[in-house]
Amino acid sequence: MNTITDSPIIIQATSHSVSSTPSWFGEVVVIAQYLRRIGVLAKISERVRFARRRFGHYEVVDFLAVLFGYAVSGERTLKAFYEHLHPFAPAFMALFGRDCLPARSTLSRFLATLTPEAVEALRALFLEDLLGRQPDFEQQPSGLTDRAGNVWKVFDIDGTREAARQRALPQSPELPVCQRRLEDVCAPGYTGHKRGEIVRTHTAVLQAHSSQWLGTFGNPGNGEYRKELRRAVEMIGSYLKAHQFPDKHALLRLDGLYGTGAVLADLRRFAFVMRSKEYGLLDLPVVQARLHPPADQQFSRPESTLIRTHAL
Repeated sequence: MNTITDSPIIIQATSHSVSSTPSWFGEVVVIAQYLRRIGVLAKISERVRFARRRFGHYEVVDFLAVLFGYAVSGERTLKAFYEHLHPFAPAFMALFGRDCLPARSTLSRFLATLTPEAVEALRALFLEDLLGRQPDFEQQPSGLTDRAGNVWKVFDIDGTREAARQRALPQSPELPVCQRRLEDVCAPGYTGHKRGEIVRTHTAVLQAHSSQWLGTFGNPGNGEYRKELRRAVEMIGSYLKAHQFPDKHALLRLDGLYGTGAVLADLRRFAFVMRSKEYGLLDLPVVQARLHPPADQQFSRPESTLIRTHAL
């Protein structure tokens, strides 16, 4: 039997429990250092002001640090995120140049009372930061090239409705008036195939090739989709201007939320592809005349005997 008398390994044991860092903590470190290096955190502290009582010595950047970490972590609930973060709270806040982690209740009060002006200031700051990244964007050109060799920039404007269910609550003279938590963020509206009594509309504007977010909007009920669509078009125009790309080669993709003829006036500046909700257009003579003629081409693939048709 061989023995090793001089081992370089030293094993230490202690009776105290030492928590290991969460798996997502390293990604938070990278993002926090990058935000500090490009000056985003400093701009938030300088340009976004929201003063209100019961927030103590916290600033907007304190709450945004928590939201950044929560988004990166992928935790299902804010409670689970706080439980995993609690042993490393001082180190986490130090990454963002802060020294105290806001409690969950304080964060909830902040989100509930945040004014539209502060939200708009944050949205403008993030969009300004995105538009200032032209050198990084040009190093990785992207786009959609058609058969004529033209390059198109594709933007997605996606409006999504989320439905929420409300349970029946007991009502009697002895009980206080019920107050539902979702009353401030949801309202009655079109639910589609989703189960629920109230809905909230969320709109996202995305550059399809680079996955860059230009903006997000949210409103209770059916939302203000026409107003949000006009703002999305303005953001896309600013993006194209910052990158010196012509408007005529921008393509907008919209889902069924905007599939009515009323929104065409808002989109006349750009080319667009839209899923229409007005099925009565199929009955127009000009549409029927185009649908009934035979196909312009027929083709099949080597691996299949199916013959496909194609209209030019």
